[in-house]
Amino acid sequence: MSQRRIAFQGELGANSHEACATHFPDYEAVPHASFEDAFEAVKAGDCELGMIPVENSIAGRVADVHHLLPSSGLRIIGERFKPIHFQLMANPGVTLDQVTTAMSMPIALGQCRKTIRRLKLKTEATGDTAGAAKLLAEKPDPTRAAVSPALAAEIYGLHILVRDIEDEHNNTTRFLVMTADPNPPAPPFTAPCVTSFIFRVKNLPAALYKALGGFATNGVNMTKLESYMENGAFTATFFYAEVDGRPEDIGLARAFEELQFFSERFEILGVYPADPFRARA
Repeated sequence: MSQRRIAFQGELGANSHEACATHFPDYEAVPHASFEDAFEAVKAGDCELGMIPVENSIAGRVADVHHLLPSSGLRIIGERFKPIHFQLMANPGVTLDQVTTAMSMPIALGQCRKTIRRLKLKTEATGDTAGAAKLLAEKPDPTRAAVSPALAAEIYGLHILVRDIEDEHNNTTRFLVMTADPNPPAPPFTAPCVTSFIFRVKNLPAALYKALGGFATNGVNMTKLESYMENGAFTATFFYAEVDGRPEDIGLARAFEELQFFSERFEILGVYPADPFRARA
C-alpha cells in the first residue's frame, strides 16, 4: 500500500511542512504553490488530508484561507497549534560576520525585526520562508542568509548561524486539518470539541444581534467571529465563527436554531477535538 499523503502550501521545509511532519509523521507531506492548489489536491483525492494555517498569534489571521474555506468543499477534522521558530541560516562555511542581508517572506522578517536590527542586516523579501533557503542553496552567496524553519536547513544543506531569532518566543500558528470526506467520523464524546461554521444574516435591522443572541442565552462560548466582504461588495454580512461544543449539545442546538431563523445561509464546516494546547495556553 502506498504511503498516505498530506497537502500543504509552501516549499519543502516551510512551517507548514514542519507541522505535517510533527503531527502526521506517517504521511508524505506534499508541497503546493498556493492555498488553492493545496485545497484542490485534497478535493481531487491526490492527498488524503490538508494542513492549512489559519491564524498566527503575532500576525493575525491568514485572510486568503477564510475566503477559500466555504467554497472548498472540504471539512475540518482537526486543529493543531505549532510554536514558530525561525533560524538564520547560510551556505556551508559562511560566517555571521560575512552576512549583510537577511532573506525571507515579509511576515517572517517582521517577526524577527529586533534580531535583524541588532545584527545590522538589510532585508530582502521572498515569497516563502523555505523558498528563501532553497534559493540560497541554488545560488550560494556569502553575503546572504535565509530566515527559515530549522527543517529547511536540513533539507537544503544550509548551516544555522543563529537559532530562534523570532522576537516573541510565544509565537504560535494554528493549523486546520482538512479532508474531502463529506461525512467524516464524529470526534470522541470524551474530547472537548470545537465547531466551525459560516453564516450570512438576513437583511433585517439588528439581524446579527438577534442571530447571536441564542449563544448567550444558551451559555455557548463563541471563541471566534470574523466578517468578510463577498463578491467585492462593501457589506459585512458574511461571517466565519467558532464555538465550544458540538451541534448535538442541547445548548448549541438551540443557539443554531435561533441563528438559522435570522440567517439566509448557514453551514457547518467541521466538528473536531480541541487541541490540548488550548487548555495549556
